[in-house]
Amino acid sequence: MRNKTAIAVSAVLAGSMLLASCASYTGQTSAPDDPNRTRNNALIGAGIGAVAGLLSGSDATERRQRALVGAGVGGLAGGAIGAYQDRQEAELRRQTAGTGIQVDREGDVIKLNLPDGVTFDFNKSDLKPQFYPALNNVASTLAEYNQTIVEVSGHTDSIGTDAVNQRLSEQRAASVGNYLIGQGLQRERFEIVGFGKRHPIADNSTEQGRALNRRVEIRVVPLQG
Repeated sequence: MRNKTAIAVSAVLAGSMLLASCASYTGQTSAPDDPNRTRNNALIGAGIGAVAGLLSGSDATERRQRALVGAGVGGLAGGAIGAYQDRQEAELRRQTAGTGIQVDREGDVIKLNLPDGVTFDFNKSDLKPQFYPALNNVASTLAEYNQTIVEVSGHTDSIGTDAVNQRLSEQRAASVGNYLIGQGLQRERFEIVGFGKRHPIADNSTEQGRALNRRVEIRVVPLQG
């Protein structure tokens, strides 16, 4: 009986360690001379939406939903989600036109890409003051369309150590997320995280690619009833 209990406990601990490793999203990019690097980077870039989406998955989403329902914000019915996000996407595109923010759509999720050259000085995490109006417009739209969860993730290029890039990505994501919250948005709606250099969307061997990888992404996920 004691041996069976020990085995069961070991299995639980192993499962917990596996989940912990998934939650931390550890990993590394391909070596510079890997011929499959571009393909791998593309797959990783395409998958970042799913990875970031895990931030609001299961228990975290349920906690947010309960908090927002408690604050009087109801979820969206399945058939209404698409139209709701269509209207919000159109408004975000209008409000961010000419600001350098790129607006994309992944199913019912709206993604905003904020290049670091627009939002931050080199190797800094303080928002450029000239970018405040653009974020104010984003905040006003998020306030109007409040039946959503907002995931803010920071990303860097591959230059520098893992520790430095991780810290910078976290600080930049926090700068954007906290600024939006400071405009009156509910903190319960937000998940803020830094991924360092782990999820490139372009080739880190070129300056153009590295510039694309240095970014903050905002994913606007509908709150389903």
